[in-house]
Amino acid sequence: MGIHVIKMPDIGEGIAEVELVAWHVKIGDMVAEDQPLADVMTDKATVEIPAPVVGRVVALGGEVGQVMAVGGELIRLEVEGAGNLKPGGDSPPAKAAAAPAASAPASEPAQAAKAEAPVPVAPAKPAPAAPAQPARQAPAAVARQPGDKPLASPAVRKRAWDLGIELRYVHGSGPAGRILHEDLDAYLQGQGTGGQARGGVAYAERNDEENVPVIGLRRKIAQKMAESKRRIPHFSYVEEIDVTELEDLRASLNQKWGATRGKLTLLPLLARAMVVALRDFPQINARYDDEAGVVTRYGAVHIGIATQSDGGLMVPVMRHAEARDLWSMAAEIVRLAEAVRTGAASRDELSGSTITITSLGPLGGIVTTPVINHPEVGIVGVNRIVERPAIRNGAVVARKLMNLSSSFDHRVVDGMDAARFIQAVRALLEQPALLFVE
Repeated sequence: MGIHVIKMPDIGEGIAEVELVAWHVKIGDMVAEDQPLADVMTDKATVEIPAPVVGRVVALGGEVGQVMAVGGELIRLEVEGAGNLKPGGDSPPAKAAAAPAASAPASEPAQAAKAEAPVPVAPAKPAPAAPAQPARQAPAAVARQPGDKPLASPAVRKRAWDLGIELRYVHGSGPAGRILHEDLDAYLQGQGTGGQARGGVAYAERNDEENVPVIGLRRKIAQKMAESKRRIPHFSYVEEIDVTELEDLRASLNQKWGATRGKLTLLPLLARAMVVALRDFPQINARYDDEAGVVTRYGAVHIGIATQSDGGLMVPVMRHAEARDLWSMAAEIVRLAEAVRTGAASRDELSGSTITITSLGPLGGIVTTPVINHPEVGIVGVNRIVERPAIRNGAVVARKLMNLSSSFDHRVVDGMDAARFIQAVRALLEQPALLFVE
């Protein structure tokens, strides 16, 4: 038997280091050729590292969240034959297996720590002499999805209300996780009874804490946002737009063509307005290399579509928006969003945008101050559409109004040009027939 050392491969694009975001194997596992070993993240995408040989895992080269250099040791496998590690070579990494049969190996501190964490469980028989069981003191560990309604009888709910206890924080020991009176007692014993009173009964205090490592995509987002705000002097501009006619047009197009061509949202119409307006404002469809002191203006309009995923915000790119019709844009936006949310977006799909659209949909608020997607020089943010009274021809009428909240790089985009660009977009959206006049 020999040892085969797998090193962090060169992923390309001049990348010198990557972040380890997930292990798919653990010490002692047998792995087959081409089986995924780990996921690493570059500046642009998550990359899966497969096994080049068959073997048993004897050592892991890093912890999740660790930044590793290309060429550094990733994992060691015990293989048939001599392997590629010469006798007397480097000693195994710190996370090597010490005893394969150990029930709680000292070589796996992260797993051991996880096993020692208090997990709320229901004892087979209530212990009368245990007023404060450690397992009952961690309401934050309740395995309940956000938005799930806790199961409890009306009597338990009434008592929880009187005690000032939020049931979503209480572990249920009954069938299917139902919360019982004993669970309320355990919660009170674990959390204390100080605080303000409701109806003469005190609210229950909460003292739980949770440390969430900022790793993987969340770390990349944090670094990207910090870099954008540090390097770019943002200038934000907000304008109200009457989208009544635009929404009427969208409804008509969906009624006529929705079944065969797909439904249109607001985003393809906004993208079309930006494509048309950018013809007169090429300095906004650009990227600024501030280190070289060069602004590159693009004829092609590659629109980044800010998309929320389970891991965080990503910006896939709709390429050549200037050559697409509304339905082609709509289909591409849907495809890119699905690729991001399923983790299937490639590095090419996540890079190369020349201007970005960001939207929170119905949560869009009244005004936002979007952060520019460096090294671009502009971003257009969509706020929610609300129906409000407006004066038209001396009469008060109901109109559908929406704000565009946009930000620009004030080093290379003058405030006057930014305002004129948004006003051009506004004119196109308020008179949507102009979107199709060439």
